[in-house]
Amino acid sequence: MNTAPKPVSSRRQFLKTTTAGAGLAASVGFPSLHAVAANRKVTVAVIGLGRGHAHLSSYLAVPNVEIAYVCDVDSQRIDRALATVAKKQAKKPQGVKDFRRLLEDKNVDAVSIAMPNFWHAPATILACAAGKHVYVEKPGSGTAREGELMVAAARKHNRVVQLGTQRRSMPGIIEGIEKLRAGVIGPVRFARCWYDNLRPSIGIGKVVPVPEWLDYNLWQGPVPERPYKDNLVHYNWHWMWHWGNGELGNNGPHAVDVARWGLGVDAPRRVTCNGGRYHFHDDQETPDTSVVAFDFGDKGLTWENSSAQPRASEKHNFVSFYGDGGTLAMSGNAWEVFDLKGKPVEKGTGSGSDVPHFTNFIEAIRSGEKLRAEIAVGQASTLLCHLGNIAYRTGHTLHLDPQTGKILNDPAATALWTREYRKGWEPKA
Repeated sequence: MNTAPKPVSSRRQFLKTTTAGAGLAASVGFPSLHAVAANRKVTVAVIGLGRGHAHLSSYLAVPNVEIAYVCDVDSQRIDRALATVAKKQAKKPQGVKDFRRLLEDKNVDAVSIAMPNFWHAPATILACAAGKHVYVEKPGSGTAREGELMVAAARKHNRVVQLGTQRRSMPGIIEGIEKLRAGVIGPVRFARCWYDNLRPSIGIGKVVPVPEWLDYNLWQGPVPERPYKDNLVHYNWHWMWHWGNGELGNNGPHAVDVARWGLGVDAPRRVTCNGGRYHFHDDQETPDTSVVAFDFGDKGLTWENSSAQPRASEKHNFVSFYGDGGTLAMSGNAWEVFDLKGKPVEKGTGSGSDVPHFTNFIEAIRSGEKLRAEIAVGQASTLLCHLGNIAYRTGHTLHLDPQTGKILNDPAATALWTREYRKGWEPKA
């Protein structure tokens, strides 16, 4: 089967980089589907039915949304998704393997992308060109260049594109950020993000026949072809540079986005990363333990990762902000303030549901409501994760222009700004 798509466009739109953050998002107006009928039904297709299975549950909880398609290269996942939708929706969606089929359906208003990272940008760009609005999971791009192209495609086709950093819509996180803005801990100087887990070894994969339920050719899509191994699909690709972005690209966007939001910063001037693979001798290439530091001039941010060793003796905070008057720590959907001596002062919490983020996406389509994680804002955060990985892979400090987010005078690092693609799949905005 020929999996190469037709070119989206021969003309590229050159735009400013995404680092303008929230200011850029606020300046963008989105068309509603129907200016008069505010309750018009929105028809959605969900692509990638691992994390996408949670998308189904969220959309089914949003009033007047119809799931028209469920799509995955794994036929087993399609069957499971159809069964989930059937419990709450009378009309049966179509199940397809190739997402390009559903892009041809003029009745589909929006697509929800939960494919592997290397698919996020190509699928988003094709969807925008097909006239669809897009909800795309984090990181939303596999490289820094892809982030730029996604923003360009959203602007060119005037589409609503939301990144799946759902904490932007969680009441407890929003309240915590409002407390920071109100000065509850005084001027904020620094934020610390961290993630820990007990991920096991993935072993040494063997080249084996592709399972009958998997379209591996289409699963690979835009990345150069490699043989199928028995330890690759559906999750372990995250830890190999050919396909994934490591823990920083996997869980980092959630925490880094909240930290950047709370600090009120865009692009850093300097990025360093120290760490390595300390736990297993297997097929994993990305670091299982690392610390990334971002210097914004007057503020700083760190991301700490301990994927294979939980630090049970330490207090588990998602993000902590440090100010002249104390600390505001966030964990889950809760926040707590501590004074300079570590005494608890105030705390709050809220629902941790994903539904408000999907509702915000639907209302942006339906009525022009402002997106909470518009793609330019989301990619400004994802860029930090890409920069941290580039610093790790080059083994040296990156120096950047904080006005543009571009790497300065560093050919080795700049070479990792983009990637190689399978012929015919090169994303073009």
